[in-house]
Amino acid sequence: MSDLIKKVEAKGVKLPENVKSLLENCKGVKFFNTTDELVEAATNGEKEYEVKYNVPGKGEYVEAVVQKVKNGISANYTEAYMRRRDPGTMVIADDKPTDKTRFKDKFGYEFSGIQEETFEWLKDQELAVFFYFAGRAGIGSLGIAIAPANAGFFALGLAMLQEHVALEDLKPGDEIKSSIFVAPVFRHTHFDGKQVVVHNRTDDVHELYSYNLYPGPSAKKGLYGVILTQGEKEGWVTAHCSAVQSISPYDNLTTFMHEGASGGGKSELHQHIVREHDGRVLIGRNTVTDEKRYISIPRFCSFTPVADDMAFCHPDVQKEDGKLRIVDAENAWFVRTDSVNKYGDDPFLEEKTINPSMPLLFLNIDTEPGATALIWNHIEDEPGVRCPNPRVILPRKSVEGAIENEVAVDIRSFGLRTTRCTKEDPSIGIVGMFHILPPAIAWLWRLVAPRGLNNPSIVGTGKMKSEGVGSYWPFATGRKVTHANLLLKQITDTPRTTFTLVPNQNIGAWEVGFKPQLLMREYLTRRGAARFRDDQYQEARCPLLGYELNHLTIESSKIPSRFLKVYNQAEVGVEGYDAGAEMLKSFFKEELQQYLTPDLHPTGRRIIEACLNDATVEEYNEIVPMSFEYGYSFNTIEDHE
Repeated sequence: MSDLIKKVEAKGVKLPENVKSLLENCKGVKFFNTTDELVEAATNGEKEYEVKYNVPGKGEYVEAVVQKVKNGISANYTEAYMRRRDPGTMVIADDKPTDKTRFKDKFGYEFSGIQEETFEWLKDQELAVFFYFAGRAGIGSLGIAIAPANAGFFALGLAMLQEHVALEDLKPGDEIKSSIFVAPVFRHTHFDGKQVVVHNRTDDVHELYSYNLYPGPSAKKGLYGVILTQGEKEGWVTAHCSAVQSISPYDNLTTFMHEGASGGGKSELHQHIVREHDGRVLIGRNTVTDEKRYISIPRFCSFTPVADDMAFCHPDVQKEDGKLRIVDAENAWFVRTDSVNKYGDDPFLEEKTINPSMPLLFLNIDTEPGATALIWNHIEDEPGVRCPNPRVILPRKSVEGAIENEVAVDIRSFGLRTTRCTKEDPSIGIVGMFHILPPAIAWLWRLVAPRGLNNPSIVGTGKMKSEGVGSYWPFATGRKVTHANLLLKQITDTPRTTFTLVPNQNIGAWEVGFKPQLLMREYLTRRGAARFRDDQYQEARCPLLGYELNHLTIESSKIPSRFLKVYNQAEVGVEGYDAGAEMLKSFFKEELQQYLTPDLHPTGRRIIEACLNDATVEEYNEIVPMSFEYGYSFNTIEDHE
């Protein structure tokens, strides 16, 4: 029996039998008790280290080049394909209920054979092993990670994203509920070079088999799937969202929760608004006329981060006050830095990554051994083409002021990555600066969750796709209708949380980046407890957009109407707007059909049938009433305390 097994069992913790067998029969085990130990192991003590394997038919193959830099570890993959998450990565090996593709259906053979091959390959490796807690704040489960020791950078990413658990912190009665086995050569020998992550949900342990070294689909989203599976069993949701608490110059405090598909602006909710050299704020640039529009805001709101990508909506943190409560579900944040292209684009993130309080892990950043990794130096996928998915893993504890406890959500926004829209080339880019959504329509957006085009985070197909229910469906293992019902109950149980829809990249013919959600944050924080006047909003021309704003002023600076009502843009007009609206309606109708199953909640069925019948905004309100009075009943800082 190995020394590690003896130590674990002496702590009163039982290892899964397949893990125990692997550790007893492998070439060697390196157990990592701290994340700092993994930092040293990432480059094997060298300044630069190649992570390589002998691949039958290919010979020695280099997966990644890892460098030790002044502010942590930098890893770069040799293939551009490996620098983004493939949305078709997940397959299910077990026979438990699922709407996902099963391993046998995709590959034509049972998983048990390759599972055995995986363990035989791992037995020939020196292994890196450590414990983690998938989740945070006592919500989640204990797990064990097993990877080739030379893939230390991947193990480091996993240990940072999840909570690294030291051997001495194990307690009698702790149960290992998840395990992750990493075997990167199998993507070449069995999967035609593609990213594959296999979920095998046994009665006792949720097993993950990661056949690649990009942490996105496995160490992060794979273990997100473990948490979603737990919530599906217990009746709660882990939202795919970011969150901040924003404080106005007048001491109003508003909590924003921003959901959406990858590329929908979750990490960007944490960004500060960058001023132009003359102090003004650029709203956007007209892509037809090249006109630029600015506003002046003398003082911005301040904010503190709550969550970056995942948040627990767990029953233990809820109160019966009509507002949704959330708590961050991650130990570190997997921050995309594609919008940081030069010094000064994001001073907060630049400061945290250039002089961090602890070593960070950089991915897809062009670096030199011993130098400082700079988040705007994105590696090139090919000459002249920058990688769209540069990343840094930022531990929560390195971010001063990050809120540890649960928060009550005032504004629950949904981000949509929109394309340029004109009357000659219409698209779904008809969404104004932001819209107010009735609860029923907000639920529909969370079922359809458009991924948008030119997504920087994942390998795309060029066609608009749905991210699926909750915008977290690519990571869930169970059934769509179960999550649809959970989200509907969550929405109807929290009538005092208001829903908005906000675009990024384009508003009609105007290129706007992520300014809409940042300006929404500024405006709604300043409103405090004030209600919208009846003349300030009206039903949107496209009912799926809920209510549109008639006028919007921030600190005496008026937002032009063309940013609120896209059909007021000369380049779009009613003709272009209506054509885009038809595209959006068709997309919704196509995606919603799959939820009309016998298990769908009756209220949900009414909402979907209303959409299929082109309901008006008021008809949606008749199904699930919306209250503007409750929706904007914000609190002061003292109330939150």
